[in-house]
Amino acid sequence: MMKLRDILRVKGHDVYTVRPDQTVQDAVKILMQHRVGALLVEDAERRAVGIITERDVLRECVDRAAELSHVPVREAMTRDLIIGVPDDEIGYTMGIMTQNRIRHLPVMDGDHVAGMISIGDVVKATLDETEYENRYLKEYIHSR
Repeated sequence: MMKLRDILRVKGHDVYTVRPDQTVQDAVKILMQHRVGALLVEDAERRAVGIITERDVLRECVDRAAELSHVPVREAMTRDLIIGVPDDEIGYTMGIMTQNRIRHLPVMDGDHVAGMISIGDVVKATLDETEYENRYLKEYIHSR
C-alpha cells in the first residue's frame, strides 16, 4: 500500500509558509508566486499554528475585500489543523480529506513539517497505484 511518504518522495518536501502577523494580502502574493493553494502558518519558533488556503482568502473577500492589506493572517487562517503523518496510507488519507472537506494536508513527522500534499496528489497516487496493479494482474494472467 502506498503511503504519504511515497508521495513526498516524488513531490518533494517543500512547504511554503507565512507568519500569523503578515497580512492576507501578503499570503495571496505568496500563494500566487508559488502557484499553490495553501500556506502553512508558522509562528516565530517555526511551529505550525494553522493553515491559510484559497478558500480562507475568499471568505475574507466577502466581508473585507478592500482591507486585505490590513487583515492579519491569524484572523483568516484555519487554526484547527488536520494533519497526516508519513506512514498514513493513501486510502485513509483520501477519506480524511473528503470527510473534512479539505484539499490540503500538512504532513508532520513528529514536530517537523515533512511536506504538504493536496487532494490532487492523493488522487494521482491512487491512479498510479491502480495502474500498477492492473498491469501486474494482466501480466500474471497472460503468463499462465
